[in-house]
Amino acid sequence: MLYLALLLGIVFIVITDKLTQAFKLSGIWVVLGQIYAALAISIVGNLSVSHITIGNTFELGYLTIPFTILFLVGFTNVINLEKVHNPSILLLPIVSFVCLSILAYIMGNLFVVIIGFCSCLVMLSILLYSYFSGKVIVGRTLTTTIGFIIAVLSLSLIKASIVNIYIPIFTLALPFTLYYWMKDKFTSVYAITVSIVTAIVFSVLMFIVPFYMLWYFVVGLTILLVITQSSRKYRII
Repeated sequence: MLYLALLLGIVFIVITDKLTQAFKLSGIWVVLGQIYAALAISIVGNLSVSHITIGNTFELGYLTIPFTILFLVGFTNVINLEKVHNPSILLLPIVSFVCLSILAYIMGNLFVVIIGFCSCLVMLSILLYSYFSGKVIVGRTLTTTIGFIIAVLSLSLIKASIVNIYIPIFTLALPFTLYYWMKDKFTSVYAITVSIVTAIVFSVLMFIVPFYMLWYFVVGLTILLVITQSSRKYRII
């Protein structure tokens, strides 16, 4: 049922996004579409996080559904691009999908392996098509859909360990934020290259650093990132 729920979620996102663009509707409709997509994953796909394990186990109880929706909608919009961008930006989510697929294979999560591998093939096909045809087709609908798929796969792995939240944050969210910050200050190619190298470095660390140390790294670097945003001088988000 999880495959069906993922398909339903993608349909909700694509339809609401296209209708919003066609009729110039308020952005709230896009968010509503994403919430319905998240509910499809949680209810139809029966995928949600009811507890968080960090040494001890913390039950979420009534916060299970709200946490699931917040997580899915939040990461769905990580690479939400309003305008058409260089297709090479797709290399960032490809790194995340590869990282997710490898970890899922190690953990024995067949759903994430299959969807992650298929998503990589689709994006590589888009990159090749854009390269040979010269047409740029990377817009908001595509990037939002990619973000939603990554959110679902990440949520599936987070059920096993909250430490796996490292993947969407440090192989996608942080590198993409870096790209968004650099693209107006440097050339697009330079910004994409630095962002991709950053994503690859963080993805490699995932398989080198022990999980218990990785959690301290996640918390520490996230706190540091939040603190730096309080100063305009260092703000990148």
